[in-house]
Amino acid sequence: MTLDPRQVTDIAGRSLAALDLTRLGEDDTPVQIEVLCGAARGPGGLPAAVCVYPEHIVTARRALGSAGVTAVKVATVVNFPDGSADAGRVARETRRAIAAGADEVDMVLPWTRFLAGDHEAARSAVAAGREAATGRVLKVILETGALAEAGAIRRASELALAAGADFIKTSTGKVAVGATPAAARIMLETIREHGGRAGFKASGGVRGLADAATYLQLADQILGAGWATPDHFRIGASGLLAEIRKAFGAGVASGRATDY
Repeated sequence: MTLDPRQVTDIAGRSLAALDLTRLGEDDTPVQIEVLCGAARGPGGLPAAVCVYPEHIVTARRALGSAGVTAVKVATVVNFPDGSADAGRVARETRRAIAAGADEVDMVLPWTRFLAGDHEAARSAVAAGREAATGRVLKVILETGALAEAGAIRRASELALAAGADFIKTSTGKVAVGATPAAARIMLETIREHGGRAGFKASGGVRGLADAATYLQLADQILGAGWATPDHFRIGASGLLAEIRKAFGAGVASGRATDY
């Protein structure tokens, strides 16, 4: 999608409000997490959340406090990135994340078992995450690039929503294909069919404002103008932040980030 210059500020503002600033590198250090959290403060407003591995939750919460942006949520990942069918593991990791201070939990659907036809194992894992995350936002990562086929994406979306997901999310960012407009359309249509109460998160391959605009436009078309607020719509990326800040006339701290 090509953006008209007049659209850039509007898309930048909407994208920033929906942004889960993400850093999920296996070698991340506390200093890098502090830099990520410091980048949350800047022109144009605040992101919705920062998303880090569970071992960095305490660092992230402390860093957000130091930056004076405590309104930014702390999100983390569980059952990540493999998507185990071990419901006990999902529950344990979720409880530990919440005990450490996570506001939101992004869990991976057992997509390999789902593809093999074991939908009950997938449902049980999501249900375990839902029970353990009582009072917190639960986002279920479908790994749509691996599911690939439209019917499988729809069925996985339906399963996650029926099991209690607050959001359904495209990708871990750890497989070759991340978010795509085709998968997003299926997920958004399924959310609409379930009453529009759950949210959608695009992650994996969202590189710039044009990508973000594509997903925002889909959400507006399918669920109506005004639906895609941070309560219903998120983008998992950090590389996007530089383009957002540029739209508001500022740069960001340097450093490798991720788009998971």
